[in-house]
Amino acid sequence: MLPQVILVDGVPRCVIRPTDQKSLDRFVRNGKKWLQGGNPEAKCTYRPADAVENAIWKDAFALHKAGGADEESFFGIPLTSPAAAPESPK
Repeated sequence: MLPQVILVDGVPRCVIRPTDQKSLDRFVRNGKKWLQGGNPEAKCTYRPADAVENAIWKDAFALHKAGGADEESFFGIPLTSPAAAPESPK
C-alpha cells in the first residue's frame, strides 16, 4: 500500500505505510487517543500522501534502513509543524 497521511480534523498528523486496508484501519483505531491529542471529539481520517509527504516518509525510511533496521519494522513518522521560535529577551 502507498504511504497514507492520517489527518485529525483535517490537519496532517503523521504519514504511514500500512501493508493493507486492515492495518490502516487498525492503526487509526488503536492510535486514536494519541492522534486526537486529548480532544476526544476530533475526527481522524486519512488520504494518500502528496509528493512532499511521500518524500518525508522516504527520507525517514532511508534513515531507518541506514541504521541497520529491517523494512518490516518501519511503519511511519509523525508530521509536525515548525514551532514558533521564542522571542529573544530585550
